[in-house]
Amino acid sequence: MKVYATRMLPQAGVDMLTAAGIPLTQFEGRQALNQDELIEICKHYDAVICAGQKLGAAFFEACPHLKCVALLSVGYDNVDLQAASHLNIPVTNTPGVLDASTAETAFLLMMATARKAFFMHQYILDGHWGFTDPTANLGIDLEGKTVGIFGLGNIGTVFAKYCKSFYQSPIIYHNRNRNIAAENLLDARYVSFEELLRESDVLSVHANLSASTRGIFNKDTFIKMKSSSIFINAARGGIHDENDLYEAIVEGQIWGAGLDVTNPEPMLPNNPLLRLPTVSILPHIGSATEGTRAAMAILAAKNIIAARDGMPLPNLVNKDALS
Repeated sequence: MKVYATRMLPQAGVDMLTAAGIPLTQFEGRQALNQDELIEICKHYDAVICAGQKLGAAFFEACPHLKCVALLSVGYDNVDLQAASHLNIPVTNTPGVLDASTAETAFLLMMATARKAFFMHQYILDGHWGFTDPTANLGIDLEGKTVGIFGLGNIGTVFAKYCKSFYQSPIIYHNRNRNIAAENLLDARYVSFEELLRESDVLSVHANLSASTRGIFNKDTFIKMKSSSIFINAARGGIHDENDLYEAIVEGQIWGAGLDVTNPEPMLPNNPLLRLPTVSILPHIGSATEGTRAAMAILAAKNIIAARDGMPLPNLVNKDALS
């Protein structure tokens, strides 16, 4: 089996593939391949480790020979799973290993937003740190504030645990299904979506992007939130409407926002959200620690090795591909 990686991989994954006797070619460029380029390359490989690329129906139709597509991510909304399954191409992901690092990023964004940290850093760079005004550029307190979780899964649970331990935060959440284990662990309270909007002082998104969640945070939902609330999204940018978020902050419908994901990505440097004092934005770095990325590469390699050996794939997403 010959494998192509659409990005340079952490060495731990490379070493695992090498030890298994699997030849690996890695894309060394600094700009994403377009679909035609990726298709032409992958025609000569048996499997793909994919990061930072969209894989639509045209890709799978042009490469029906692939034995595995191993994503270097948990999310798979950039992949046409239906097309992959139709051609019996298994797609895998890397769940579990990035829960803590992504939750830490959301926690960082919450704290930074509450204290206007990104804005005040720029304040220094712009040469404005001089006269001290005790009433200017004040943040908001987080101690004891109600934290609402939209999507209380593994990452949301870790984030909620941080909030409860550090700020003694009451936890409320909304899921498609109740998470009884998290309720018992965190004394979390299940609420309706409307209650989540109405009661949260901090509302943090940790849900998958799907037809039901795409654009769910928009002008109709922001207006129902507290004017003192903070919106956090470290899941997928498509879950919020960026123009509506900007208007909600400017018009005082909510206090601020922290984003590790944007809509679209990458965010343009002239986006007006970047200039707001109560907004903190990062370039999708939720899993960007040495340990987490190494663990993700190892999972991707394990899935590739299993595909070569005809063994069950540890992290198969489209189970109907092998039915």
